[in-house]
Amino acid sequence: MHAIAAVALAVFLVVTGVMHFLSPSYFRTLVPAWLRWGRLLVAVSGGVEIVVGALVFIPGTRQGGGWAAAVLIACYLVSHVDALRCARPERPRLLERPAGAVARLVVNVLYVAWAVAVAASAA
Repeated sequence: MHAIAAVALAVFLVVTGVMHFLSPSYFRTLVPAWLRWGRLLVAVSGGVEIVVGALVFIPGTRQGGGWAAAVLIACYLVSHVDALRCARPERPRLLERPAGAVARLVVNVLYVAWAVAVAASAA
């Protein structure tokens, strides 16, 4: 079961990383307005996700990759907390409303927990 969770996390990270390059405009909408260099942040984070996903996939680097994934995903909490701060009930997009922003935050915390579980089980 641990190997399945690790491979699933690796695939998730690599696919999400690739999507940063295929749909950069979507990922730029997730970058808080007060952060500069949105395009660069999207490209760098996409590249890092691909590398970290590869580390998680390889059994010999899985533990370090899992911890790297947890740290990387935790960095995204800034975006999700900012989305919650800016959320308004009248916004047209669900993710821009309070319930959607809370869901984004909760899901992101679960991703961090998934990465920690993979790292811990690889020890």
